[in-house]
Amino acid sequence: MTRSVWRGAISFGMVSIPVRLYVATEPHTTSFRQLCREHLAPVQHRRWCSGGDHEVAYADIVRGYEVGPDRYVVMEESELESLPLATARTIEIEEFVSDRGIEGGLYFRSAYYTEPEQAGLKAYHLLLQALKETGTTAVAKVALRDREYLCALRPLDGVLLLNTLYWPDEIRPLQEIQGRTARVEVNPHELQMAKNLVQSLAEERFDPGRYRDEYHEALVRVVNARAAGEEVAAAPEVETASRVMDLMEALRASVEAARRQRAERSRAARKGGGRRRAVEAG
Repeated sequence: MTRSVWRGAISFGMVSIPVRLYVATEPHTTSFRQLCREHLAPVQHRRWCSGGDHEVAYADIVRGYEVGPDRYVVMEESELESLPLATARTIEIEEFVSDRGIEGGLYFRSAYYTEPEQAGLKAYHLLLQALKETGTTAVAKVALRDREYLCALRPLDGVLLLNTLYWPDEIRPLQEIQGRTARVEVNPHELQMAKNLVQSLAEERFDPGRYRDEYHEALVRVVNARAAGEEVAAAPEVETASRVMDLMEALRASVEAARRQRAERSRAARKGGGRRRAVEAG
């Protein structure tokens, strides 16, 4: 069973809603071990004390906050967990903003599902429904592990999703690259063709089930083939255009290709639906 990573309460005005947080994402990765090229043996990373010139057991490691050259204040885990901070046990809602009020995903970090305790069930769903019907996001603060985060609470499929956010001073200024993105005049005909391309590829809603991590799949196939002593197929050559197309021509060709692709998807979907109905009728 999934374990909660935080337990406390959402503070909504004078209402307190006891909840638990659960990590909402689980990235799948194919991990590699570092090996010695000669012996193909794993490379060990040891924790080494520079002062006493010896290896340090994990249990003997403490956290130190540097207050000067070679001067540290040691902080024990118990002290970090009991910091005099309201957000250590409370997600205190500071304000509500429009769902589009947090700039285009720039501030978002990690995602957590919230689960109400039985005592807070009614208040939890009251807040959930209020956010949904008003199209707003709750902005709050929460302390997780060893730091405090700005966070956002939003409805998602019947639960409140909590996203931790970057602090404003953690966002790199856009001006760092604006010198390399000078504005240019857009040709109206090219713009219309670009809009046609967008509409040709548009869907009603984002469906992540349409996508696969093809890099991960290809990597697993290669690893399995190598382990079985099989020959690994090389990546296909990328076709290069025989001539350089101008922007308008490239857009027009892209629109036509997108329309053909959509028509093929529609035919495949109808054919699949017809087969399902036939099976159900049988």
